[in-house]
Amino acid sequence: MPEPSLWQELTTRDPGHAPAYIERFRTYERTGVDLGGEARLVDALAPRRARILDAGCGTGRVGARLHRLGHRVVGVDSDAQLLHAARADYPGPCWVQGDLAELDIVPEATDEPFDVVVAAGNVMAFLAPSSRRRVLGQLRRRLVADGRMIAGFDLDRGYLRSEFEEDARSSGLVVEHAFCTWDLRPTRADSTYVVYVLTPGVTAE
Repeated sequence: MPEPSLWQELTTRDPGHAPAYIERFRTYERTGVDLGGEARLVDALAPRRARILDAGCGTGRVGARLHRLGHRVVGVDSDAQLLHAARADYPGPCWVQGDLAELDIVPEATDEPFDVVVAAGNVMAFLAPSSRRRVLGQLRRRLVADGRMIAGFDLDRGYLRSEFEEDARSSGLVVEHAFCTWDLRPTRADSTYVVYVLTPGVTAE
């Protein structure tokens, strides 16, 4: 069994965290906060009617927007409460409960490869350190040969750029671009956020 993710540890300690997270994003949606930046970037990099894996889909906000743009979306998350909210708020995509470290036993994630994998909302930063390479390897193996993975996360949550890039390389992923925002602003020395665009390289270890 993979080590519990930092999200799983957090929600075990604080059972009210997931409901509060769900309500926060529902409030953002109701009040018109722009939540579409991640989906806009993914859509720009994807072929039309792409098959997209929303890895760590949470409440479904990214995958739902991609679905509305005509893409075929499978969202996978380990948190049953977040998935319940995704199914209630955004019917249409395929929302599936599963651990990203064990995607090979999630039929919806293995029956056909994906054109794009997206991991938004600090998914990478919430991984247990011992599971990072395993998850990246699983995601790499889900991609078509010329596919892309896009991942964004805060750099102040304990996952350094150098660590992520080494984990990605060891998992068979090549860093194609790195930005500090989802609207493609260049990284700076003081950037606190990173968005990576990666492509499959050598076979994952």
